[in-house]
Amino acid sequence: MNLQSTDFELFAVPARFAQDAAQLDARWKELQRQVHPDRFAAEGAAAQRVAAQWSARVNEAYRRLKDPQKRAAYLCELHGAPIGAESNTAMPPAFLMQQMELREQLEDARDEPALDTIDAQAAQLKRDMLAQLAHQIDAEQAWPAAAQSVRALMFLDKLAGDVDRRRETLEQGS
Repeated sequence: MNLQSTDFELFAVPARFAQDAAQLDARWKELQRQVHPDRFAAEGAAAQRVAAQWSARVNEAYRRLKDPQKRAAYLCELHGAPIGAESNTAMPPAFLMQQMELREQLEDARDEPALDTIDAQAAQLKRDMLAQLAHQIDAEQAWPAAAQSVRALMFLDKLAGDVDRRRETLEQGS
C-alpha cells in the first residue's frame, strides 16, 4: 500500500462513478484489519503512529468512495476538472430558475404537506442528477459537465438542509 495511491487504487476498485457498496464495505473492513493501530500495539509507538496514519487514510478514502457526491467530485478533480464551488457558481439558467422557484415555495411553506412536496421535488432532482452524473462520468468522461453537476448537487443538498430547518421552525411554532 502507498499513501499516495488514489482512493480507487487503495480500495482496488475501478476509478468510476458506479461502485458496489458491499464491495467497498468489505474492502474497508479488510484494510482496517490490516492497518488498525491495535494490531501494532506490541511494535511500539512509532509503528502505532504509522498505523494510525494508515487507518485515517483508509477511513478518508472510504467516506469519499461511499458518498456519491464526494466520489463524483473526487473523480472530477482526478481528471483535471476541480469543483471550485467557492469560485465557480455558474449554473444553467433553467436550473437556477428551478432553484428560485423551490426557494420561493420554501419561503411560502406554512405546513408539513407543503414541506413534504418541496422535499419530494428536491429528492427527485437529486436522483435525476445522480443518474446524469453516472452517465457523464462513466459513459462520456465529460469532466467539466460532471463538475457542474456536482455543484448542482451541492445546491440541492443546501436546499434539503433548508427544508429540514424550516420543518424544525414550524414544529417549534406549533
